[in-house]
Amino acid sequence: MGKGRRSSVGSDSLFSIEARVPDVDTYLLLREKAGMRARTIQGATKGLGSELFSVILRVSESGEAVGMGRVVGDGGTVFHICDMAVDEKWQGKGGGTMIM
Repeated sequence: MGKGRRSSVGSDSLFSIEARVPDVDTYLLLREKAGMRARTIQGATKGLGSELFSVILRVSESGEAVGMGRVVGDGGTVFHICDMAVDEKWQGKGGGTMIM
């Protein structure tokens, strides 16, 4: 997906969204920090890159990745939102809404 596009809501937004597939390390770390079930490196490597769309939630000030979301499906009639994750430290601040 290259560098990815970034956007934020308002000039003083706490978060920015980057349209990009997370790398394996970021994916696994965000799942852990969000309290989600662990995945294997092999599973993450196989699955990442096959989604239809993916975003990374970043803290605007530091650029730290604190959330993600992915859409998988058949590209025609079935679309599934998955891997919705926000670091527990950052939950309740509107990041999940931005991802959606």
